[in-house]
Amino acid sequence: METTGPKSRPAAPAAGGTGEKWVERILSFAAAVSAVSILSILFLLLYFSLPLFTEAKVFEVLATEWQPFGGRYGILPMCAASLVLAVLSLAMAFPLAVGVCCLTHTLAPGRAGRLLLAVVHFMTGIPTVIYGFVSVFLLVPRMRTLFDVGSGFSLLTASLTLSLLILPTIVLVFHARLGQLDPRLRLAAEAMGFTPVQQLRHVFIPAAREGLTVAAVLGFGRAIGDTLISLMLAGNAPLFPHSPFASVRTLSSHIALVLATDSRSMAYQSVFASGLILFLVAGAVNFIIGKAGRKTRRHAHD
Repeated sequence: METTGPKSRPAAPAAGGTGEKWVERILSFAAAVSAVSILSILFLLLYFSLPLFTEAKVFEVLATEWQPFGGRYGILPMCAASLVLAVLSLAMAFPLAVGVCCLTHTLAPGRAGRLLLAVVHFMTGIPTVIYGFVSVFLLVPRMRTLFDVGSGFSLLTASLTLSLLILPTIVLVFHARLGQLDPRLRLAAEAMGFTPVQQLRHVFIPAAREGLTVAAVLGFGRAIGDTLISLMLAGNAPLFPHSPFASVRTLSSHIALVLATDSRSMAYQSVFASGLILFLVAGAVNFIIGKAGRKTRRHAHD
């Protein structure tokens, strides 16, 4: 009687193979839609900004005075105000954000650190208009009475509120980078007898410097693109920022104000030039973030 061994069974397909392919297709489709959307926005801005170049009006827009009733449509004061407001807000928020990250990561571990981080997460869910609304009734009168200069609607008032708005972004990005550090760094620092402050100063922060760069750049991009805070608190005066107490108008608030009142004049065309400038700034921000991310991955690979 001839005996045969157990029949070999066909190899089972890899678990989740079909599902993984569908996930890859969905993600690829989402990436393609995002890329097409971004290119469409760029094309739209270039198309509507084209008359400024073909009709030699670009120098009228890139001028230093905004007086539409006098035929002057320069947006350079708004460009300067956007830049100064973003830099000033970042200068206020960045040191505080680094301090919060140091507390939650090393100096105040446990329940206190988790509570502080929970407050930061809660701040991300507060609508921007709430920050502006509260500042109008609480911060503006105090700025007016404390410094006795202007109406209180100023570059400094908007910067203080905007720094509070971008603070959670900087904290969460840098905190995530600190959490990705090799645990052996802490063990090595403790073995060398470093105090918690020395660990932060000489080990953790230098090791996470790319995260600091990304957090700062993201905070800057968030600040320069914000509309409501500058619209509600900066005073909306189309002037160069010559003082922290001066009223200014940013590019984003300029777009909102002009679109609400005009749709045909040269002022309307300046909106697309403003949008193109903001789009290019956002592109530069993403480029810096991508470059920092590639540098981080290269260091991790090495």
